[in-house]
Amino acid sequence: MLSHAKRARTRLPPALLAALVAVVLFAPGCRVLHWRNEVSLKQPSNHRDWIPGLDVLATAEFDGSEVTIHNIRNCHYLTEEDYVLDYYDKTFDLTKITSVDFIVVPFTEAPSLAHTMLSFGFQDRDYVVISVEARLEKGETYTPVKGSMQEMELMYVIGDERDLIELRTEHRDVDVYVYRAQVRPEEVRAMFVDMLKRANKLAKHPEFYDTITNNCTTNIVDHINKLKPNLITYSYQILLPGHSDRLAYDLGFLDRRVPFEELKRRAHVNARAHIFASREDFSQQIRQ
Repeated sequence: MLSHAKRARTRLPPALLAALVAVVLFAPGCRVLHWRNEVSLKQPSNHRDWIPGLDVLATAEFDGSEVTIHNIRNCHYLTEEDYVLDYYDKTFDLTKITSVDFIVVPFTEAPSLAHTMLSFGFQDRDYVVISVEARLEKGETYTPVKGSMQEMELMYVIGDERDLIELRTEHRDVDVYVYRAQVRPEEVRAMFVDMLKRANKLAKHPEFYDTITNNCTTNIVDHINKLKPNLITYSYQILLPGHSDRLAYDLGFLDRRVPFEELKRRAHVNARAHIFASREDFSQQIRQ
């Protein structure tokens, strides 16, 4: 999960930073690799004392062209740590899904690292966000190193945009970029269904989160490659997902009618999220 801090004063070149991350985490004899071996006997579980908001797993029930999603998260935040937790179930018509947005949330202290999410849009202007996250226990905090030690389970958080975006723009004070993907509705539908099926699988067969191999971005890539084999090859832009929006642009998933930097400027939603945070039409307003 994303943490916030003051912006770093210096930045390493992406390729060098990727190499350093790999060396620090996995070099022979390094402490993290030793810890990974020590905890290898620990088994993933869905039964721990979870942090509220990460304690309930979302699942999906399919019925023809409709799907009912159970436990859609809808938190109302006063602060990052003080919120009213709510969940609801809702049925969606899969024939009405029309869009998917790629959401990138760079880590303030290390912008080459980021959290990524997908938001699926429907004709009736509903939006559902799927966020692949490390599932934390009470008293536990996320760090990239700890995330590589088989200490945290993986979960698919499914929630409202006003929950998952506002948490970051209003209370963690981090940058959020929302990019409309240039894909056909049938491809969006297939992606949505595949992600919901994976959420169902995780509810029955838990897995460990892994900073390098089983995280928010690698799971999105895996879903895409499952639908279109070998479409995306692994690169530093996946290891360092703060650059994943550039990769999506280069692959033609984003609007290439404008230069990437201009597209990124337009995708930055913080200013409008601040203005329209309390509005019921939040999702529509941040896309104006």
